[in-house]
Amino acid sequence: MSNNKIKFETLQVHAGHSPDSETLSRAVPLYQTSSYVFKSASHAADLFDLKEFGNIYTRIMNPTTDVFENVLQLSKVVLQRLQSRQVMLLSSLLFPP
Repeated sequence: MSNNKIKFETLQVHAGHSPDSETLSRAVPLYQTSSYVFKSASHAADLFDLKEFGNIYTRIMNPTTDVFENVLQLSKVVLQRLQSRQVMLLSSLLFPP
């Protein structure tokens, strides 16, 4: 999903998640699990050493919270841009050239 021309309200609902390519589901899935399977012992070691990105344990990281964190990050960036525009507008009104 391209975030270039989408309104902020739409991004609040859909940002951070792409539709599932197999089921075409738009909603973020809720994974009801507390643990994940590792491909090998070295894969597990890399995940716990934070050398590789992935799911280790639900309280640390899971796909649902990842989407939520992406939405929060995008909202933060948008709000920072709006605040900087407000500061520029106010400074031009309060201190005209």
